Amino acid sequence: MSLPWPKPTWMDHDLEQLEDAANRFFERECVPHDARWREQRHGDRGIWNQAGAAGLLCVSIPEQYGGGGGHFGHEVVITQAHARAGVGGFSNGVHSGIVAHYILRYGTEAQKQRWLPKMAAGELVAAIAMTEPGAGTDLQAIRTSARRDGDHYVINGAKTFITNGWHADLVCVVARTGPESGGKGLSLIMVETAGQEGYRRGRLLDKIGQHSIDTCELFFDEMRVPAHQLLGTDEGRGFAQLMEQLPRERLIIAVGGVATLQRAVDETLAYVQQRQAFGQPLMAMQNTRFKLAECQTLATVARSFVDDCIGRALRDELDLATAAMAKSWVTEAVGKVVDECLQLHGGYGYMTEYPIARMYADARVGRIYGGSNEVMKELIARAMERASR
Repeated sequence: MSLPWPKPTWMDHDLEQLEDAANRFFERECVPHDARWREQRHGDRGIWNQAGAAGLLCVSIPEQYGGGGGHFGHEVVITQAHARAGVGGFSNGVHSGIVAHYILRYGTEAQKQRWLPKMAAGELVAAIAMTEPGAGTDLQAIRTSARRDGDHYVINGAKTFITNGWHADLVCVVARTGPESGGKGLSLIMVETAGQEGYRRGRLLDKIGQHSIDTCELFFDEMRVPAHQLLGTDEGRGFAQLMEQLPRERLIIAVGGVATLQRAVDETLAYVQQRQAFGQPLMAMQNTRFKLAECQTLATVARSFVDDCIGRALRDELDLATAAMAKSWVTEAVGKVVDECLQLHGGYGYMTEYPIARMYADARVGRIYGGSNEVMKELIARAMERASR
């Protein structure tokens, strides 16, 4: 078990109750199906409806739009519970933590009323389509086009690595609506996929890890979308909207990473206490003890830093550079700790029936998605330059 840790200042009784409910939900509804979901490369569609009925979707969206009426702290405890359970099945971080807040922040009243209640109930599964075959972290290189034609946008292009793409009923598409180069001509357009002509879902992608979370390609061929599904009222605001919301996305990644760090340590501690080598438990050996002490220290430092970032986010004080530090540092720490913990499992650590092996494969993408860690370091360096002027 993890070492005692003081309750964060942002944690209260309501959040503790939600955390308990989330823990029980993931253990009951997800863990028993995880092996099958990994085999089929996606969770069952019904898990979204179950999560909605359990009140785990859109918890930080106001009640007037069908949400839970909570704040970012509510998203945090659900994200951590999901990560601790070591299961996928669906990406609530994309659905509730990202897309729902794009709609809440930038959508018209009609758009909020149309989409948010159904997202909260799990009736609509949401995805965001940013990455393209030739444009990943560099959003200014996006080529997907949205040409205005009367009361519609005609969208052409392709997206890849789209989380929740297999089940997506609502996709926030980043497309170029203007002739300007770079980020100036980008807009966000919401696409309702049911019966949408010109919309095509590609294959489920064969990833190294995170096998139970669906990730696929999306294609748009002369796809006509009503103009009123532009997110907000003004074209060309997409890049600014993305930049405003990315700190939240990156902190969500760090939040999940903290839970993964501690689970890796806990799993390994339990293993080395019962595994015998040379007539004694592995935990009796100094190398094992020192390695686990180092891993626990990294997990504790990560938790302290991320708890501070959560407090900043709740006070609306989280800046781009600090979020980049949290995302990059925590995901690097996860990679190091999980690798060390796998080594302590010996040959069994390489077997996917052991949680540490699955964590090893699942964690690697953390240093890539949400903006690669190399880009995070560039953002931090730019902030340092500005501060020194």
